[in-house]
Amino acid sequence: MSDMKPHLLPEWAPHAALWVGWPRLVEEWGGSLDGPRQDIARFIRAAAEFVPIRVAAGSDEAEATARAAVGDCAEICRIPTGDIWMRDTGPIITGTGETRRAQAFRFNGWGGKYLMPGDTETAAAIADHEGIELSQHEMVLEGGGIDADGMGRLLTTGQCLLNPNRNPDMDQAAIEASIAGALGVTEFTWLGDGLLNDHTDGHVDNIARFIAPGHAICQHPSGADDPNAETLQEIETSLRRAGLEVTTIPSPGLVKDEDGNPIPASHMNFTITNGVVIVPVYEDRYSLVALAELSALFEGRKVIGLPARHILNGGGSFHCMTREIPA
Repeated sequence: MSDMKPHLLPEWAPHAALWVGWPRLVEEWGGSLDGPRQDIARFIRAAAEFVPIRVAAGSDEAEATARAAVGDCAEICRIPTGDIWMRDTGPIITGTGETRRAQAFRFNGWGGKYLMPGDTETAAAIADHEGIELSQHEMVLEGGGIDADGMGRLLTTGQCLLNPNRNPDMDQAAIEASIAGALGVTEFTWLGDGLLNDHTDGHVDNIARFIAPGHAICQHPSGADDPNAETLQEIETSLRRAGLEVTTIPSPGLVKDEDGNPIPASHMNFTITNGVVIVPVYEDRYSLVALAELSALFEGRKVIGLPARHILNGGGSFHCMTREIPA
């Protein structure tokens, strides 16, 4: 191979496997694991019809409960995990076939907010299980903070990547240089802020995603009380200004937690894998429109909407809890 530079593939490239996290830390889930495990088991069963699923179980109890719930349709893997957020703690795989490399960035608990034992060991454990060589990087980066189109373009947010709680000694130029070297990215589109009350400091996979080279999708506000109305409009403007083709679908609108606070529900946190796109849904008004529009955009893939309210209580959704392994 003459070109050994790393190449970050788009999520719609063929997958050899899809890793899914299994919840194990009851204190991270408001005292009960039943709800999130139910949502995730439903996701695993749907995805397993399209791609081999590997469930990351971080304790004996997690391994036993995952095996009981989905052991018939997924491989249950005992590896160190803090909790389910494979997108952020797992490795970012570049290349295909023999050129595959597992790029492992430093993980610091989303800027030191949520430090869970096992999270810093997950990336190396997945790479080892897959038999893919590991490259370690000093920079702090979570996979949910970036989104790529496979042609060198990358979406990210200043709120997350330029946050002093991640890489205080690096400016934007240094961060771009580091990512370009590790992932082969050539063009950066910087968005501003993410969704209201997002624990991750505005991960881009909750607000904008590539669905084809140079083609990004984001959300328009739903309902007069959409808590992210201004932010969503700003995101769309920024994407268009960057010269990308932009399509919008409805947001889930105002979705509240038990205490009545808006939670960062988003139709953007979908997982793309072989032949299917699995979309988190939180209500049945705007989500029906979003699913119909996504079906038209993802030609040749089945689009499935599944409830994800319980997972969001832990801080994320389907994309946050999965990590694909390119074929």
